[in-house]
Amino acid sequence: MSITAAMVKELREKSGAGMMDCKTALTESGGDMEAAVDWLRTKGLAKAAKKAGRVAAEGLVGVAAEGSKAAVIELNSETDFVARNEGFQELVKNVAQVAVGTDGDLDAVSDAGYPGSEKNVKDSITDAIATIGENMTLRRTAVLSVSEGVVATYVHGAVTEGLGKIGVLVALESSGDKDKLNGLGRQIAMHIAATSPLALSTDDLDPAVVDRERSVFVEQARESGKPDNIIEKMVEGRIRKFYEEVTLVKQSFVIDPDKTVEQAVEALGKELGTDVKLTGFVRFALGEGIEKEEQDFAAEVAAATGQ
Repeated sequence: MSITAAMVKELREKSGAGMMDCKTALTESGGDMEAAVDWLRTKGLAKAAKKAGRVAAEGLVGVAAEGSKAAVIELNSETDFVARNEGFQELVKNVAQVAVGTDGDLDAVSDAGYPGSEKNVKDSITDAIATIGENMTLRRTAVLSVSEGVVATYVHGAVTEGLGKIGVLVALESSGDKDKLNGLGRQIAMHIAATSPLALSTDDLDPAVVDRERSVFVEQARESGKPDNIIEKMVEGRIRKFYEEVTLVKQSFVIDPDKTVEQAVEALGKELGTDVKLTGFVRFALGEGIEKEEQDFAAEVAAATGQ
């Protein structure tokens, strides 16, 4: 049968696939709309598998909160262009919301049911790869919760509510006023977005990181030619400075530099007349640690045109 422009348009709206793919699907299925949808899905999934090897270092970080619990996720795409796609943004929002209902484990989020669908998150992302036409990867997920208090959230470089380039969660345990707790929590989250601390406190620092820094400080101090007892004091002083720079509670609070973050939390506790404890934080920055492929633009165009 003859394939009309109206049929191609209808299939494109149903599937989100490209115009030429829709025309081919209708031709292959003899104009049967449902069969054409199935054909596209089959071919789309095949394309998704081929795209799986391509580096996905763009995308979005999403946060979602519910009660005394919040989640942050990173869903990567190949290009920033896709990150501006409304369908992709909706996908990130939904996955973040799903994550709130889990323990934050990546596999648990991937296997959880996707909103409004009989499929799980993993399969829904695969469908999106076929529809949008880029590789996508749910790279990491995390959840923080408190028995009493708040988990404040902040998104830096937000493209829309809850989505951006950096996502931060901050957990504050307290029986105090939740609005005031959330206010300070959000300020601390903004601080974390800016300073990227390595750990909450000195106890949480990786011992290997501390040992490496100490070794560097020892070598630097020895070059001064001073006696060992002086060198030891010099090293300990530099280690204390290192702690102040990389542990959240010891950092000078960006919002109020006269206080450390720890002192700002203590001050709120005094104001509320109850204990306030900073129990944890998570900071996801889009694409950190991913090695992006560098490709010659001319070679890329030649490859695309078959030259």
